[in-house]
Amino acid sequence: MHSHLPPNFKQMLYIIATPIGNLQDITLRAIETLKAVDKIYCEDTRRTSKLLNHFDIKKPLESFHEHSEGKIERIVGELKNGDEIAYVSDAGTPGINDPGGKLVAAARTAGIGISPIPGVSSLTALLSVAGIAADKFCFMGFVPTKKGRETFVKKILSSDAPVVFFETAPRFHKLLDQLTAMGGESRVLVAGRELTKQFEQIEVGTPEELKLSVPDPRGEFVLVLT
Repeated sequence: MHSHLPPNFKQMLYIIATPIGNLQDITLRAIETLKAVDKIYCEDTRRTSKLLNHFDIKKPLESFHEHSEGKIERIVGELKNGDEIAYVSDAGTPGINDPGGKLVAAARTAGIGISPIPGVSSLTALLSVAGIAADKFCFMGFVPTKKGRETFVKKILSSDAPVVFFETAPRFHKLLDQLTAMGGESRVLVAGRELTKQFEQIEVGTPEELKLSVPDPRGEFVLVLT
């Protein structure tokens, strides 16, 4: 793969998007790159192992997640030694709700080439079927569990652009109740769960309507407040 590198670089860090559920969503270029690099770093080795085994990719695999940011210096050292390295998150596009951004910043400072291998993102997957003009939107990550939760809800309700955010199943109905209590009872939400998987569910409605259409929330939700 070194033949594809920019002329001034001898090393390269590849940031690779991976499927969020359906393994067939991986790109041909992602498979080719994962097969060609010297080493792969990922958030969860068990999860990424399943992906690599499915496509018969046999490469050294090591974890790099939000609690192992001390590894950044070592990874940059490996890149400087000439290793080509790939980083993948648990699912979707790295750098969003994971430590990929810090790794990229450190590698760039060290003069390493960075190349994105784009693909699936739960944000854009849900926006594509939201039925809105998503020419601008705001991404807010996960709703805080306790501290800052009310402030978060106020902020998304006052946004002049659609807001994309995540919520877990145990707190999903609590979120809907908070939206209603804070003046958002007539706002329309698009809620997606298990996107690209067998039991994919996409529901659209007000907070009260979603409580009825999703009576038993499970897993993790991607939401668009329109």
